[in-house]
Amino acid sequence: MSDATHPYVDEQWWLASLGRTVVWARLRIRPGGTAEVFDSDGNTLGYDSEDSARAMLMDAEFVAFEGLDAEDALARGFALDELQPPQADDDAKLRPRMLQSLGVRA
Repeated sequence: MSDATHPYVDEQWWLASLGRTVVWARLRIRPGGTAEVFDSDGNTLGYDSEDSARAMLMDAEFVAFEGLDAEDALARGFALDELQPPQADDDAKLRPRMLQSLGVRA
C-alpha cells in the first residue's frame, strides 16, 4: 500500500488474544525502512526497522494475522473465520475497533 495518502511500503496486522478478546496492532513499514505500530491504546510507536517492530510485537505475544492458520487460531480459542482486521477511515475511528470481543462460544 503506497500512494500519496499512504506513504507505506507494507501494512501488516498482528493480534494477541485474551480469552475470546482479540487485541489488534497494525504494523506499517515506511519507504526508508523505519516502521510504526498503531496499538490498541491509540498510540503510534516508531521503530528504526521492521525487525525491531516485529520483535516488540512478538515479545508482547502478538502473532502475524497473515501467518495464522486454522489450527493456530483454535489453539488461541477462536475460529479463523471469526477474525478480520479492523477498518476505519482514520486512526481516531480505528482505535475503538482495535479490541474485538468474539462473544461466547456455543
